[in-house]
Amino acid sequence: MSAVPTPPVRPALLLVEGRRATFTDHVLARDDVDVVLLRFDSVPLSEEYVARTAHVPTFTLDTSAPLQDEAARYLRWMNGTEGLPRPAYFCDPDESLQAAAQRFAALVGLPHLSEEQVGWVRDKKAMKDRYAALAIPHAAYRPVSTLSDVTGFGEEHGWPVVLKPVASDSCTGTYRIDSPDGLADVPPLDPGLEWMVEEYVRGREFQLCAVVSRGVVLDAYLSKNPVPVLEALDGKINANIGYAPSEEIPVDARELAQGLTDGLGIPHGYLHGEFFLTDDGKFVMGEVATGFGGCEVPMNHGLAFGFDFLRVILDTYLDRVPLPEYTRDRAVGDLLLPTAPGRVVHISSEEELMRLPGVIGARLTAAPGDVLDPPRASHAASGHVRVEGATADEVEQRMHTVLRHFELKMDEETAS
Repeated sequence: MSAVPTPPVRPALLLVEGRRATFTDHVLARDDVDVVLLRFDSVPLSEEYVARTAHVPTFTLDTSAPLQDEAARYLRWMNGTEGLPRPAYFCDPDESLQAAAQRFAALVGLPHLSEEQVGWVRDKKAMKDRYAALAIPHAAYRPVSTLSDVTGFGEEHGWPVVLKPVASDSCTGTYRIDSPDGLADVPPLDPGLEWMVEEYVRGREFQLCAVVSRGVVLDAYLSKNPVPVLEALDGKINANIGYAPSEEIPVDARELAQGLTDGLGIPHGYLHGEFFLTDDGKFVMGEVATGFGGCEVPMNHGLAFGFDFLRVILDTYLDRVPLPEYTRDRAVGDLLLPTAPGRVVHISSEEELMRLPGVIGARLTAAPGDVLDPPRASHAASGHVRVEGATADEVEQRMHTVLRHFELKMDEETAS
């Protein structure tokens, strides 16, 4: 009599809940992995989301307590609760939580980035110092604590300059300053944050995505921004457009991603970076991260190439070596829809937007009657549409058509 095969043991993952639920929802929908959620009490979550995930084992981290105490509490919870999955793998998709999340993983004995590595992907000063050590071209920078420090840097390196917090994302708190007179329009520097000023790079901006397994880049993908993201803060088109697989791209994306992976010691997961090609043809590296600023960019590539990008990314955190199989050849991008402060009087419907050429998805986050107070950040929007085309240039043209048709009418008297 033949032996009954033993069913494979499912891996268990400790997953940090991010600010955006797209990746979390994907992981929870998988039937080949057990999940324990690591929830930060400082991250606001909707009632709908909390109710929807109530069945998932969740450890809520008290951010007011010492992290080592919370790690010890987690281990007691694990050891004292029957039936809980025992995570051997760890994933933090949220850029802003990397420092605490990776240290927590270290304290509970799970795979993690070192404190130095977290600095390289979160602290823009440490990041650029690492670029210098690796001979990667990048903008000159200087730490600053007062606006007069910004003036000194501008006089030495030339105007415009870019002022930003050292640890931030989505261009939050970031300003382009064209001259010393422009400092009058900048709010006083928050003394609770570290600040830096850097050279302004004139050129085209691109986004790099890569999936890494066991230190090797399995593949890399490129997007273009119609205008640099910083200019989108001033009302210009705010979009990421992934190139079609058959399109010629201006750099060797995989080679670039592997160099960054090696230099930063990234073991697995998702790597995201930005870079510029200047008006005179030079390469300048921007910033790099190992978390999702949002899931739209990798989703674009998945749709363009015809594969489940989020599945591939998760597999690498489970120490697998997935082999993406591509089934499509098109360009796909996401366009963030304009927003404004005040009460929404009218907004184009998702149905209207879906009828426009190339639009394959639309999601509004604002509705008539809503009072909006959007932050000055690159993710601020009233929704987004996803647009396809044969090439990235065709997608960009179709996005401009969307913007010409899109309507957002506000009662500005309600603006704060």
